[in-house]
Amino acid sequence: MPNILVTGSSRGIGKAIAETLRARGATVIGHASSAHDKDMIGADLTEPSAPQILWEQALERAGGRIDILINNAGLFQPNPLDSSDIAWLDAWEDTLRINLTSAAQLSRYAVRHWLENGREGRLVHVASRAGHRGDSPAHWHYAAAKGGMLAMHKTIARAYADKGVLSFAIAPGFVDTSMAGDYLASRGGPGLLADIPLGRVGEPDEIAKIAAFCALDAPASMTGTTIDANGASYVR
Repeated sequence: MPNILVTGSSRGIGKAIAETLRARGATVIGHASSAHDKDMIGADLTEPSAPQILWEQALERAGGRIDILINNAGLFQPNPLDSSDIAWLDAWEDTLRINLTSAAQLSRYAVRHWLENGREGRLVHVASRAGHRGDSPAHWHYAAAKGGMLAMHKTIARAYADKGVLSFAIAPGFVDTSMAGDYLASRGGPGLLADIPLGRVGEPDEIAKIAAFCALDAPASMTGTTIDANGASYVR
């Protein structure tokens, strides 16, 4: 079974993905901003050197072979327009580094690993509907990062499909995690739910099932695909 690195796997969607993959028999190397247990590698992705350290430690734990990378780590914090200039820029850069730049760094290490060793590999990027439709006035940075992730994913898929390197993306709407829960409460909760035809937010297990499908089951011809999971709140 494959060796899979899942970033941001200590809670929420990432934890559900890791548990689903382990139940399928995969060897999962988990990641969190700080190590919680022996199965988790601690790496603060706001630090430019952290993705390289994470990749090298994961590769060592996996015996020199990683087959699948799931870019799930994310930061979703408001950045009000009337913040001070330095506070607004700091929040922008932290969000872009965690949500996009670190995912790009890890994707680069993974693609090079597969190409240099003549192996096939898969990338799964947990993006957001915000990458398509934008987000709130306090979340320019989040929408920009997820839009960038989707563009990166498509570029990778087009560039390396003939080498057996496949890329998939998932674009959830709101998911029942602490991160989304705080936002829903701050924006009125029921009022936002009225914008979701399904009548509820998604569950982490639902996104995990899609991620496991992309990682283990999706046919190669699906490379470049973005799968929406937003309760029909945004349809394309």
